[in-house]
Amino acid sequence: MYFVGVTTGGSAIHAVFRAWKPLLGLESAELVGIDLPLDADREDYRRVVRFIGDDPLSRGALVTTHKLRLFEASRDLLVRLNDDARELAEVSCLVSEDDGVAGLALDAVTSGLALRAITPDLAGRQVLLMGAGGAALALASYLASLPREQAPTHVTVTDVVARNLESLAAHVRGRGADGWDYVLLERDQPQDDLLAALPAGSLVVNATGKGKDRPGSPLSDDAVFPEGALCWEFNYRGSLEFLHQARRQAGARDLQVHDGWIYFVHGWTRAIAEVFDLDIPTEGPGFDRIAEAAREVR
Repeated sequence: MYFVGVTTGGSAIHAVFRAWKPLLGLESAELVGIDLPLDADREDYRRVVRFIGDDPLSRGALVTTHKLRLFEASRDLLVRLNDDARELAEVSCLVSEDDGVAGLALDAVTSGLALRAITPDLAGRQVLLMGAGGAALALASYLASLPREQAPTHVTVTDVVARNLESLAAHVRGRGADGWDYVLLERDQPQDDLLAALPAGSLVVNATGKGKDRPGSPLSDDAVFPEGALCWEFNYRGSLEFLHQARRQAGARDLQVHDGWIYFVHGWTRAIAEVFDLDIPTEGPGFDRIAEAAREVR
């Protein structure tokens, strides 16, 4: 199985995958990273897809960071797409099949699983979703699909790229959700005012990539989180400034602070299940054993 990212060698998945292999019956499997720069050329993505399809030992790959651009560059090379890949215009998992390589988008499912692990019910809460790229789009898709009695009362989405906001808004409206707010920001503009306007108990999500691919936070160090807020940093590695800001206020503001680890576990187990055609549980004792094995080597 391959792992397409930017700096795959620094990912915890290498140790985690080794811990998972005996639990999943994958003792002979290996995980191999493929690194591409953030500004990779279109042909680089096409070479990766062709390589995975031509390698007789390949079962597929998980894709991080490059999900949107790989889809855009290589859609014609993919013999099958799932519904989310078509709707979200991204690919987070490649699966080697008899007639070629299939492209799957799994993030709407995995972000929903991770969010339910953080809080089983968003009813009565507001959401500030900072970032409108691929990961945020997947989470927005999940939020927009929730039944009205489980859905947040209001969602605000921010980004520095108008096209990202327009694409996310169109997708959300297509799923029947309306009344969301979309805020276009200047690059590196702190989002403190939007945070300050949230009521107690809101969900605040950093999906900007700041703190992972590049240093920084969407908030300044003067930002004050709402009382009792749920603070979710999508990433689990990097400088993680947003996570540290939330943790500093956790005691005084009664915050629940989460990094991206549970998202990481659900994302990888869903991809592994697709690539190796396995039935991996998403909850209960079976999943708990997998999650604990990952924690032990984190």
